[in-house]
Amino acid sequence: MKTSLIKIFDREIDRLTSEIEQYQEETSLWKVTENISNSAGTLCLHLIGNLNHFIGKHLGNTDYVRQRDLEFSTRNVPKATLLAEITKVKEIVLTALMNFPEEKLQEKYPIEKNGEIPSYELMLLHLLWHLSYHVGQINYHRRILDS
Repeated sequence: MKTSLIKIFDREIDRLTSEIEQYQEETSLWKVTENISNSAGTLCLHLIGNLNHFIGKHLGNTDYVRQRDLEFSTRNVPKATLLAEITKVKEIVLTALMNFPEEKLQEKYPIEKNGEIPSYELMLLHLLWHLSYHVGQINYHRRILDS
């Protein structure tokens, strides 16, 4: 299971990088419309914060302090900065997963999620789904608003 998690997190973070790189107009990263309330830049910052917090801090024992409100209020971060932060979080996530003992996957994750304490395995699967979901949103955002 651990090998599969590493492989899929690696792939999905690479997809995030690819989507951000493909924006032709840097300003399009921050576009919203009446029906699209979160820009690609906002979703990217949210994913970086989410992965740093739930994997970096709680599996990799980093000293990351999440400021979730800033993930949704910060604007106009340069594309190059977003890409650099994705690169950093990818290294943090993959290192944390590689160093995490596989036998601990069935143990309780240290944070409640949706009213229950999940196993590390379930939490990591949830985080993968969350990452992939938002990467898909970024893909649609790019194809609709970056023209």
